[in-house]
Amino acid sequence: MRRVLVIGGGASGLMAAITAARQGAKVTLIEKNQQPGKKLLTTGNGRCNFTNRRQELSFYRSEDPERVREVLRAFPAEAAVAFFEELGILVKDRNGYLYPNSGQASSMVEVLKLEVRKFSRRIKEAYNTEVLSVEKQRDVFRVHTEGWTYEGDALILACGSKAGPKTGSTGDGYRFAESLGHRVIPPLPALTGLYASEGDRGTLAGVRIEAKVTLFIDGQISAEEEGEVQFASYGLSGIPVFQVSRYVSRAREAGRDCMAVLDVCPGYSLEELEKILLKKGVTMGERKGTDILLGMFPEKLSQVFLGRAGISLKKPRRDWTEGECRRLAEQMKGLSFHIFGCRGYEQAQVCTGGVPLSELKGVSMESILVPGLYFAGELLDVDGACGGYNLQWAWSSGYLAGVHAAGFR
Repeated sequence: MRRVLVIGGGASGLMAAITAARQGAKVTLIEKNQQPGKKLLTTGNGRCNFTNRRQELSFYRSEDPERVREVLRAFPAEAAVAFFEELGILVKDRNGYLYPNSGQASSMVEVLKLEVRKFSRRIKEAYNTEVLSVEKQRDVFRVHTEGWTYEGDALILACGSKAGPKTGSTGDGYRFAESLGHRVIPPLPALTGLYASEGDRGTLAGVRIEAKVTLFIDGQISAEEEGEVQFASYGLSGIPVFQVSRYVSRAREAGRDCMAVLDVCPGYSLEELEKILLKKGVTMGERKGTDILLGMFPEKLSQVFLGRAGISLKKPRRDWTEGECRRLAEQMKGLSFHIFGCRGYEQAQVCTGGVPLSELKGVSMESILVPGLYFAGELLDVDGACGGYNLQWAWSSGYLAGVHAAGFR
């Protein structure tokens, strides 16, 4: 019976351990927290969007996108759904975004824990156990903890990234990978908020509005996303902002300039907005300040628009010039913010960077440098968009690592 060591009891680690045990391996699952699945409990705001029926390569970011495609084809979203249905999960489909029908991430964690216990004769659970170092001597892997050294024929590193350190993701896996000879693309925060330098950002704190977000890096369009933007005291938040944050992380690390431009009226052209504003001069010429834009935008946002357009809040609409109407419409179509960075690992959902997929053999998730060493989950250089994509990567990579580690020769 092949001995498989799995470091990390998150989504990918649990999948790897269960899969290896199903293949007949003797597994030791090592997790630093008192219980596995701590980070999984927080996903989807506690509801666990565990995958998505819409699977396109554009939802995954990596230096080796074709390898990502191959891995996802080897264990697709349909396989993940079948796996969890087998464990008892009733799947709820929300426009392709899949959740447990219970609406609780804890349901996902519990069924995984029950499956681990089902294989209690094959899976040894070593929780509240922090790994200090790993090594390979001849054909044996040794995982050193404070009180014990575990030995195995294969080792799966599923330790997570540096995102969400309160859940135990502190980047230990990068250190282990490097100690075994692997390169690590420097991990940086992704799926997180953006810091803006504009002084009026504080005025907008708490405002939410649908918008198209365009990210410019050194003056060139780098990414575009649309959805609900949330303004915060530090800058910008919300799903479309999270989606572009990984590009900001990389750009700012390289010292490049970043600007986020918000179109809060994507359904209207600049000319159409101008006409609406000009018409207001006829119908509400006596109104002043934010009252003129009442019904169009939240008051705080209207105040910022007027300020940036150079229109006094005390100036009646009938006294506005056509040029002022034009400038105001331009702000609605292009509210810009200079971005000087991303929020840190504490607020990030995942990281960009990690162990390059080019250092793995095909879809086996096995190292090309160290036979018997496998990788899964966020530790690898793959970060997905919001919508269940990072968990799908965890299921796919964890499954494949488990299958191949159990059959390692």
